[in-house]
Formats: sequence, C-alpha cells, structure tokens
Amino acid sequence: MKISVVVPTYQRPADLARCLAALKAQSRPVDELWVIVRDTDRQTWQFLETFDRATLPLHTATVIASGVIAAMNIGLESVTGDIVAFTDDDAAPHPDWLERIETYYLADKQVGGVGGRDWVYHGTKLEDGSQPVVGKLQWFGRLIGNHHIGIGTGREVDVLKGVNMSFRREAIADLRFDQRMRGTGAQVHFEVVFSLTLRQQGWKLIYDPQIAVDHFPAQRFDEDQRNSFNPQASINAVHNETVALLGYLSPLQKLVFAIWAIAIGTSEAFGLLQALRFLPKDGNVARQKLWACWLGRWQGWQTYRLSK
Repeated sequence: MKISVVVPTYQRPADLARCLAALKAQSRPVDELWVIVRDTDRQTWQFLETFDRATLPLHTATVIASGVIAAMNIGLESVTGDIVAFTDDDAAPHPDWLERIETYYLADKQVGGVGGRDWVYHGTKLEDGSQPVVGKLQWFGRLIGNHHIGIGTGREVDVLKGVNMSFRREAIADLRFDQRMRGTGAQVHFEVVFSLTLRQQGWKLIYDPQIAVDHFPAQRFDEDQRNSFNPQASINAVHNETVALLGYLSPLQKLVFAIWAIAIGTSEAFGLLQALRFLPKDGNVARQKLWACWLGRWQGWQTYRLSK
C-alpha cells in the first residue's frame, strides 16, 4: 500500500520546517509527499530550495488561486498513492501517524477515510479537554466537531478534520474539494462536504484519537483570524456549513435545520437564542454576530439552490 501525504502551505516556512521534520520521523515512512505552495510565496520557495530532502520523497506543486481548496485539489490531482493523507503546515504528526492510519485501511476495505486528534497548542500551553462525541451530524443539522479533544477508541464518524485526515483513493475517485466554499484562505468547513459525500456513498469514516498530530495554530493571512470576530469570516463560515449540510439532509431535515439554525444555533453560528445568551457579556458584538450568521445562512441557501 502506497501512502501519499499532501501539505498545503502559505508564508509559514518555520512551521513547515517543523511539519517536514515530523514527516521524516515517521515509523512507517512516507511514500510520496506533495507540498503545495502559492506562486507568490517567495519565502517558502526559498526555504524549500535549501531544505534537505534526504529520506523524504518531497515534490512541490504551484497553486495560483487563493484559498486552501485550490491547493488541496492540486494535491489530489498530483498524488499517486493508494491512500492520500492531509495535514497542515502548522501541524506536526506524531511518529506513528501513518502507521496507525494504514492499519485501519488494511483491516477493512469499506474504510474510506481515517483521521484523528489534533492536540492544539497556544504557544507552549496545551488546550486540553475530553469529549466522547466527535465528528457527528445530528439529525436536525447540528454539526459536532471536538476533533481536538476527542477521547476513546476508534469509531465511525460523519466528518473528519482537515488538519488530520486521510482517504482511500478508490473511495474518493474523482471527487474534489467543493469550490463553492467561501474564504480567501482557511475556507472553514471545507472538509464537511467531502466527508459527507463519502458517507452518502456508503464508505466508513474512522476517527481514532490515537492517530494524532500536534497543532500549533499559526497566523492566517485572510479575514479569518481565529480568535477575533470578523463579520465576513463569520458569514463565510456559516455559508460554507449551510451549503455542506443542505446537500446531505433530507427535505424534512432541511426544514427542521432552518428553524433550529435561525431560532437557536450554536456558540459559533448564532441563532436568536444563542445571541440572547451572549448579549449580556458581548453586547453589540453579539448583535453583529447574529446578523452575520443569519446572512451566512441565507447566502448559503442561495448558493445551494443555484447550484442544484
């Protein structure tokens, strides 16, 4: 079984160096590595020119368009492996990452995707936590992540996380990451459509917290700055989630989802009830976030309707 690894990168040569060092240290060696670099990213190209490629079968490809999806799709078009694994440039896979991934594919031919936990570091501080429910889509459309704090044994899930995921080439065939996703960099929730499509086709997706990467969230060079509210970033994220879910839910589930999303929502994608909950603490920001999330839902519905 041949395993290819894809790492999209943009203006983070120090983070990329850490990632590549971790890939060199795999107990199950990488068979093929593709690093996807923006054409304008001179500092990364300069780093790669001097990088010691010994023991690492490193290839590079150029992406012209902005956004992670364009880079990921070039990666999919470039790889030749039976399994294609993805991680971020600001992550460092544990030494047994590929070994554990391969075990699941060898054990069950119906496994179409395998992923695991990303241990998130804020500087030197580890974000700890423990949640047994990971990567699940509830019947009314609420998406539960928790990939970074998942515990327990390996089990089937509905969605994998981009920083730590892999797919069987036979399962994905000619499938590509959805270009309807918005954003100029991170394009939040881009992996949801991809994962749910495989689930619809009957493939198993496995999450195992023992399949791990250390994740050091680095600076983003777009509107989404992770921990600060940006209206456009919120609109984009909610739009992307909405497009992904509407393509998977039944007609009745779509109706229930619309009511739930507008009236209740989550702490990340506000509905009215969540906005009221955060209003005493966040004041006008809660109002702005509610409006951004409602707008994202509406625009997501429009995108889904026009693309049917």
